[in-house]
Amino acid sequence: MDLTGQRVLVVGGSKYLGEAVARKAAEAGASVVVGARALDQARAAADTLADATAIRIDVTDEASIAAAAADLGSVDHVVITASAHHNVPVTDLDKSETVAAFDAKVIGPLLVAKHFAPRMPPTGSIVLFSGVAAWSPAPPFTVMGVTNGAVSFLATHLAHELAPIRVNAISPGIVDSGTWDALGDEAKKNLLADAAKSNLAGRAGTREDIADAALWLIGAGFVSGETIHVEGGARYA
Repeated sequence: MDLTGQRVLVVGGSKYLGEAVARKAAEAGASVVVGARALDQARAAADTLADATAIRIDVTDEASIAAAAADLGSVDHVVITASAHHNVPVTDLDKSETVAAFDAKVIGPLLVAKHFAPRMPPTGSIVLFSGVAAWSPAPPFTVMGVTNGAVSFLATHLAHELAPIRVNAISPGIVDSGTWDALGDEAKKNLLADAAKSNLAGRAGTREDIADAALWLIGAGFVSGETIHVEGGARYA
């Protein structure tokens, strides 16, 4: 993959899977823009890459999206990894937390497309992030499952409306992305071991698995409207 001369915006690129995608894009020669709600975190991540800048962008705040689009002018590719979770039983749902989950996963990416697609070339692409929870219903992950499923439909609909700009989604499984570190070493080890037993690949995913898929979608010029499942066959196990 050679992205020399191309500009890639990674929303949520300051940490976890977003940081891995930003790093992989930079290694491929792209000029990377690290976008995050906290500008200092975005700058810290950008400083570790060969050719990168930082910008503040909050997918739950349309004004920040519009400002970022105006500041950047144009980009070739956009990757959106933002998310918010509300993993509780349906009987315990909080409306504001539920709305926040949809804001981050569905409405926010829609608004990013609204402001950035007019500034992208016909060869551009948008990569969204869905997740295996959409295909593996289990309590208390109803909100996560529904929002992730909506992302896949969003990719298909945006691909039609924004064509020839390509829009696709990645659906990761359980990945050692850094988000599980807060559990502590032992709990994280057990979670990843359980994940390895519950998919066909026999291991948990890695940041590199997901970053490789994102870069492939950026370069896959004849793929649009699709969801790529990068979860070791967890849907079939």
